[in-house]
Amino acid sequence: MVSELEKRSGGQVNVRRYWSGSLNKVGEHLAAVRDKTSEMTLISPGYYQADLPVTRGLEWYFRMERADSLLLVCRDVYDQFQPLRDEWEKRHKSKVMYWTNWNYAPMITRRPINSIEDFKGMRMRGYGVATDVIEALGGTAVPMAAPEVYTALERGVVDGVYGFDFITAVAYNLHEIAPHFTDIGDGPHAPAAIVMNIDYWNSLPANVQNICNELVDEIYSGAYTSVIDRSTRQYVDRAMSEGVKFNIWPDDLKKTARDAVQPAQVNKWVDTVAKPNGIDGQEMQKLIDAAIAKHAPAGKLPRPEEIVLKA
Repeated sequence: MVSELEKRSGGQVNVRRYWSGSLNKVGEHLAAVRDKTSEMTLISPGYYQADLPVTRGLEWYFRMERADSLLLVCRDVYDQFQPLRDEWEKRHKSKVMYWTNWNYAPMITRRPINSIEDFKGMRMRGYGVATDVIEALGGTAVPMAAPEVYTALERGVVDGVYGFDFITAVAYNLHEIAPHFTDIGDGPHAPAAIVMNIDYWNSLPANVQNICNELVDEIYSGAYTSVIDRSTRQYVDRAMSEGVKFNIWPDDLKKTARDAVQPAQVNKWVDTVAKPNGIDGQEMQKLIDAAIAKHAPAGKLPRPEEIVLKA
């Protein structure tokens, strides 16, 4: 988005980019954009669970099939549920420019898992609400920062990883130690948001805001699908050449896993997060259900394992 913004503004906008932790450390980005240390950033809500209790209502597994539909669900709920907008715009002084997500997160393991029995007792690095899935299926969730995962796998501290998106997992070379990548039918992974300090947004000239809005519309209208599909296919080619063993659970096993996770995962958020924070969790979930019904049928972004099957 930022490269196109620079291009379309004819040099009126010039963006300084800071990669990884060069400007803010992991866990500091939300405060940084609120305080205008950085004007714009990517927020992964799983790192800010205490600060974003309403947004946590968008984090779940086994409710959708396609990652490109999840963007639109998040967009609609953000537009319709005032407490979600207030959490970002009033509490954290951040305008959500657009929603994104981390694509798909296979179950990545040192040995194959062809049943839930195979999974029971395994120690898995988990991220955010991925820990709910690990525990519901009988595993043990182990919290761990991403840079520590490869070494933990190598030393046998963990048996696998869940909640790592496919592209990042291959980029981190996790398949060198844990070559089994399994699609358990859990759907898209980890909603995230590109946000801008709201005072900074309001200070932008109208023509720059219009360019931003045009770019956002393009992202929602197919640019995300195109970019992620292209990248996923590139990493599938690499993974296949480097020995990744792809597996997809059959439909009956996917259903068993889904029933173990849902609706318990959503109800847990309603009871333990929404209610204590004065959030009408049931109303938010009704809006989510309606958005899923509206957008899910149009989703088309394939999972890595599906790409392999059609290769």
